[in-house]
Amino acid sequence: MEASVKNDCIAILREELAPAMGCTEPIAIAYCAAVARKVLGRPAQKMKIEASGNIIKNVKSVFVPNTGGLRGIPAAAAAGMVAGDHEKQLEVISCVTKEQQEEIRRYLERTPIEVALSDSAFLFDILIDAYAEEDRVRVRIANYHTNVVQVEKNGETLYEIPIQAAREEGLTDKSFLTVENILEFAEEVPLEEIEPIISRQIAYNTRIAEEGLSGNWGANIGKVLLSTYGDRVEVRAKAMAAAGSDARMNGCSLPVVIVSGSGNQGLAASLPVIEYARELKVTKDKLYRALALSALLTVHLKSYIGRLSAYCGAVSAGCGSAGAIAYLYGGGYEAIAHTLVNSLAIVSGIVCDGAKASCAAKIASAVDAGILGYQMYQKGQQFYAGDGIVSKGVEKTIENIGLLAKEGMRETDREILEIMISRC
Repeated sequence: MEASVKNDCIAILREELAPAMGCTEPIAIAYCAAVARKVLGRPAQKMKIEASGNIIKNVKSVFVPNTGGLRGIPAAAAAGMVAGDHEKQLEVISCVTKEQQEEIRRYLERTPIEVALSDSAFLFDILIDAYAEEDRVRVRIANYHTNVVQVEKNGETLYEIPIQAAREEGLTDKSFLTVENILEFAEEVPLEEIEPIISRQIAYNTRIAEEGLSGNWGANIGKVLLSTYGDRVEVRAKAMAAAGSDARMNGCSLPVVIVSGSGNQGLAASLPVIEYARELKVTKDKLYRALALSALLTVHLKSYIGRLSAYCGAVSAGCGSAGAIAYLYGGGYEAIAHTLVNSLAIVSGIVCDGAKASCAAKIASAVDAGILGYQMYQKGQQFYAGDGIVSKGVEKTIENIGLLAKEGMRETDREILEIMISRC
């Protein structure tokens, strides 16, 4: 393994497997508001928020944790403005007290907060103007959840970086990733170099999944799966991932370790792998390498698509976890590549209509398709080039999915947003 590949893969894992509390889009709004509060020096008396369509789509229906059951953009912004700690980034509202929850509600009642759809060319764009007496602060986040690209106070630029649509400034370039070098990294990286990252992922994501199964969250998809289909490993794999999403989408304040900017993808890329590792009684070394493999496969799949789109990101994570499950069974490059192609051919049509309770069911479907993709390989079955959007070779098929999601589904994305805003 080339040293540059190893170092860049470790850097990607450190960047992508970050802790976050709650759905990451409302948390990004809370973070933006907390930065504005810091610069303003006091709570805003008025706010205007402009957000791109994908942000509005993902914040509209999801609960904002630590707010006592509030949801939506104004609630997220109010939480960040009243009680956010900008230094915690995606855990910005992790330490909100009961008293502060009441303060957030009072703040919402007395503070004008205007929300507008941005005409930005960026799929991920949040702009907050915060006003207090004669002062105005402007903070903008673009391209990914913690990427503050502009800070102004009273017309004076305090901070600004140049940005380009679909570029992730400050993050490690991912264009070098292939299924082959990801597998090589997972097999050869010294375990101590990834252990702190992966151990946190296991602890955080397992804990919230257990909460999803023990509590009453959303549509309780995890519980439904186990009570209906039993506790075979393939059912547990789907149920744990779904249960984590059940809790997370419906206001649970426990953090998760995300992948590609998404907690749901973080859950789908890790919990099925953990369940299969338990079933197969593999070593800690094997489990940690499988989880690194799953995370990087998910990142590779998503790098062609972008952080947000009309394409459900859980599909990428379900496929990534299936590739790692193939690895746990002793599979090499051929098994993983065929598993990915089979899986992508099955479920590359699930749309993203925002963050909400049904994400848990979509996760279960994506994981199920991934498992079926591997079972097909085990039985000597596969989808071939020319079967729909499948091309010869895993990398070409991954590129095709990226084109479908990023370019082909632009109009779908606009129509989903229009339906959500005008009819729902």
